[in-house]
Amino acid sequence: MLPVFADPKTDFVFKRVFGAEERKPLLVALLNHLLELAGEHCIVDVEHLPTEQHVAIPELKLSIVDVKCTDVSGRRFVVEMQVAKVEGLEKRIVYNASKAYVMQLASAELYPSLCNVVGVTICNFKLWPDKDPDGQHKVPMLSRWQMQEQHGGELGLPQVQYVFLELPKYSAGDNPQSLVDKWAYFFREANNLHVIPPPLAQTPFRDALEVTRTANFAPAEWEAYERAKMAEQDARGALSLARQEAKAEGKAEGRIEGKAEGRIEGQRQLLGHLLQAKFGALPGNVVAKLQAASEAQLQSWTERVLRTDSLDGVFGP
Repeated sequence: MLPVFADPKTDFVFKRVFGAEERKPLLVALLNHLLELAGEHCIVDVEHLPTEQHVAIPELKLSIVDVKCTDVSGRRFVVEMQVAKVEGLEKRIVYNASKAYVMQLASAELYPSLCNVVGVTICNFKLWPDKDPDGQHKVPMLSRWQMQEQHGGELGLPQVQYVFLELPKYSAGDNPQSLVDKWAYFFREANNLHVIPPPLAQTPFRDALEVTRTANFAPAEWEAYERAKMAEQDARGALSLARQEAKAEGKAEGRIEGKAEGRIEGQRQLLGHLLQAKFGALPGNVVAKLQAASEAQLQSWTERVLRTDSLDGVFGP
């Protein structure tokens, strides 16, 4: 039996909801609510950047999905859904936002023409799991980050800012009240719902759910969605197994050859499992590359494997 609503955390559905030109009001609402904008400060319109236009059946990326857009003031937004926590994630998020900032400037333009960038990341895991003595998370479900002067605490340098929504920290149950809670509930529970629940019965949440309704999917779209879900499950299983094996083998290698070599071997095993889960049996030249790689190369390739659809994309320049 088909689910009534598809999972908005997958690449295909996320872009179906927030990456299509005709559904820009949903992206505008998401940004306004997560950035906590109101009144004259609200975003009224966005323009999708040309390279991120939604297509009917895209080649699906595994764990990183994004929509890039700009508002009428020129401010850039990089909106991402992260469904798997991988090594170096925070650095990659900073890199993406910084790249969106510097790529605005052509060679003949001056620095004053640069517009601010906001990185908006929705995480299907706890990025900051630590709690205080009272059992409360030190970083709340919705967090906003900006540079701060370290002596007096004055905020400044607002050119690149970050917003995070950590879905596992949602605690409002089946009765979300705030706008942010309703978005978290939508992302977490959409594919488990059979009808539109009262808390999501108003726009924009009702409209977002209607876009995910599987009865509206063409056969090719449903096939693409199923492939994405299967790939995600395979990758999660491979990550879990690889981490267990890497930990065990890393300890053994550490005792024999030292901790550094054990760590590299663990990284090599993890990458090998990820590659096999996504691309199948590995050719001999790829196995040789893994065996000869440095720790830095292995880490770089591990980040790439979740963002590309070919072995060339993993090992290319």
